[in-house]
Amino acid sequence: MKKLLLAAASIVVMTGAASAADLAARPYAKAPMAAPVAPSWTGFYLFGGAGGGLWDADSHTNVLGVPATIDQRVGGDGFLGTVGAGYDWQFTPAWVFGVFADGQFGSLRGTLQDQFAALTGRIKMETAWAAGARVGYLVAPNVLSYVNAGYSGSHWSGTNLTTLTGAASGFRTDGFDRSGWFVGGGVENNLNIFGISAPGWFMKTEYRAAYYDRKDVLVRTTAGAPTTDTVTFKPWVQTITTSLVYRFNWTGPVVAKY
Repeated sequence: MKKLLLAAASIVVMTGAASAADLAARPYAKAPMAAPVAPSWTGFYLFGGAGGGLWDADSHTNVLGVPATIDQRVGGDGFLGTVGAGYDWQFTPAWVFGVFADGQFGSLRGTLQDQFAALTGRIKMETAWAAGARVGYLVAPNVLSYVNAGYSGSHWSGTNLTTLTGAASGFRTDGFDRSGWFVGGGVENNLNIFGISAPGWFMKTEYRAAYYDRKDVLVRTTAGAPTTDTVTFKPWVQTITTSLVYRFNWTGPVVAKY
């Protein structure tokens, strides 16, 4: 009986060992890595920058309100700074809509002429402001290409008119404001490039063309008395600016840990 029990016990032990040998080791597997989360463009932003511009204006001289000369084109150019703020909504994965307002300040200097009296002076656009909307397409998760449009206003300086030889004439014009509309477009991109980490910081480069209303600029004596002459002035202003942008909600692409 003892021999029989020993034999049975040996069979059980050998069978268990064989079964354990047949079982493969459980493989180790890492948890799957979550896909990167695309950043959102929705939120407020501020920007400031600088650039250059030029303007052209259709102009002629009126005497007693009647055109006395033919239209000619005058113009100017110069440099400017810009500051502004806005808010964007990313309403689809690829499209962004936003509203914004900004101001420009500088000196786009050019010429104003009283052709009838053969007088000329230096005039400049000193400031401008704009409020509008933009629509953009994301060519990459952190690169936005956009177009914009809206309403704009501008302030132009007065000038002391001189003769064609540069001598004082005794006449001047006052500063004035003009309003109109603008269209433009540009590209905005995140500054996380070349291994530099700059969450929230962007750069944008924008072209803008502003079309302002016509103004009849009154010619006065230096003492302030009005004359019979007015100079018609209808400006068209083009600018290109590059700005540094800070987005308050931007965190960049998020990669989940595992």
